[in-house]
Amino acid sequence: MASRDVLVSMSRARRRLLGDRGAAVGALVVASLIAVALFGPLLSGKNPLQSDVEHGLSELGAPLPPSADAPLGTDQLGRDEWARVVAGAATSLSIAGLGTLLGLIIGLSIGLVAGYAGGAIDNALMRLTDLVLAFPFVLLAILLAALFREADMASSTAPVALTLGIVGWTSMARVIRGKAAVLVRSDMITAARSLGASPFRIVTRYLLPNVAGVVIAVTAVGLAQNLLSEAALSYLGLGPPPPVPSWGRMLYEGRAYYRTAPHLVWVPGVAIVVTVIGFNLIGEGLREALDVRDGKDIEGR
Repeated sequence: MASRDVLVSMSRARRRLLGDRGAAVGALVVASLIAVALFGPLLSGKNPLQSDVEHGLSELGAPLPPSADAPLGTDQLGRDEWARVVAGAATSLSIAGLGTLLGLIIGLSIGLVAGYAGGAIDNALMRLTDLVLAFPFVLLAILLAALFREADMASSTAPVALTLGIVGWTSMARVIRGKAAVLVRSDMITAARSLGASPFRIVTRYLLPNVAGVVIAVTAVGLAQNLLSEAALSYLGLGPPPPVPSWGRMLYEGRAYYRTAPHLVWVPGVAIVVTVIGFNLIGEGLREALDVRDGKDIEGR
């Protein structure tokens, strides 16, 4: 019966989502971005890491503006800006995706356990969530980056994804906890307990399917937030190390040329803004279609 209700609810949500123009635009933007990240290198045919001082810079050593040979111009080292923004898309999306996945695993686990157990366990897990929220994001990221550097991980993209996952699970945990706390008091869970269902079966068979819509909506919004966070960390020098292309790093490197070569700023800047808007449109569409509320609203119903 619970599975049938979930299927009916998901069918209604799908119809509402298909009628949402904002979500459709967001899906088109995200799909186009993924296509560019996957197939863009084949179209550009240029190495985003290779400098071309002889042909990629002006006689005065300045970056070249957009042209037929370089549609988005070149950077301060003569590298093709289109090739770099495409490679940056793959870098930023992969880091944001891995960070979101890690945050999803942590937040979903804590939220389900807290919502199902209640009492002292719920209180302890929510205080842990409050403790993580109490730390400013940038300061916590700097601390984690220093710890990863001591562990000889600074030469990879793993520290950024781990940082995003470690600090980004709190919203998921709060929302899932609120939804699970309501479901635990429902007749469905009461009946399952009376039939001798184990806590593991209740969580996986009844709670998890009923919070799936919430998870999808919060994950989409979390991806947008992690893309912004990854760009901010890269801008501060805490992202992937050079010469790995990253939109935030490109924005930082182009800041010194915003007068003479403004394309070095607006190309990665527009890429970040458009991508974040796309994921936010999808997330908001999913919120409306799935009737997702925040943790306080759900808990207070």
